[in-house]
Amino acid sequence: MEINLFVKGLAIGFSIAAPVGAIGVLCISRTLKQGYLAGFVSGLGAATADGIYGCIAGFGLTFIANFFSDRQFWFHLIGGLFLCYLGLKTFLSRSSQHQTISNKSNNLIGAYLSTFFLTIINPMTILSFAAIFAGAGITNATNNYYSALITVLGVFLGSVLWWIILSSSVSLFRTKLDLTKLLLLNRISGIVIIIFGLLALRQLM
Repeated sequence: MEINLFVKGLAIGFSIAAPVGAIGVLCISRTLKQGYLAGFVSGLGAATADGIYGCIAGFGLTFIANFFSDRQFWFHLIGGLFLCYLGLKTFLSRSSQHQTISNKSNNLIGAYLSTFFLTIINPMTILSFAAIFAGAGITNATNNYYSALITVLGVFLGSVLWWIILSSSVSLFRTKLDLTKLLLLNRISGIVIIIFGLLALRQLM
């Protein structure tokens, strides 16, 4: 029973993380610019938020889900503006191989927090989890905290698995790119992220 729930949670976490949206573009951009660890940590921030939303859906915490749903306007506004900011920052950034250990640590913390923030304020994420959990029959199955915890662990690890695969795959191409190509990719990534931000703001209309 628990194994089935874990596998279902693993599949849910992987499938929700896999579509390449703004977070995926950020992960790819950071992997190309700063290396595998920066890309993976970016994904880990999103996976943490996915795990939290998995808890909300798995433990039936509907009052938290309603809180996010009722404030979709503000979350779309904040998320859209933040994406535009990150896109502009990515667009204007220059690729450099010379970074101090302190700067790398700060970059990793910032990478983690930025993707965590973007994922946690997206009200569509909790709605997706609730719908998928119900469709897979997990809501009825998780009638105790242990079963729910196993499911949520699967969700988190499924999301982490996707980010490991993505950042590892992208990092293979990093050594083949010179600074000019990396700079061009920064420009492209920045524009794509800004577009995602504008699309989030457009939903306010």
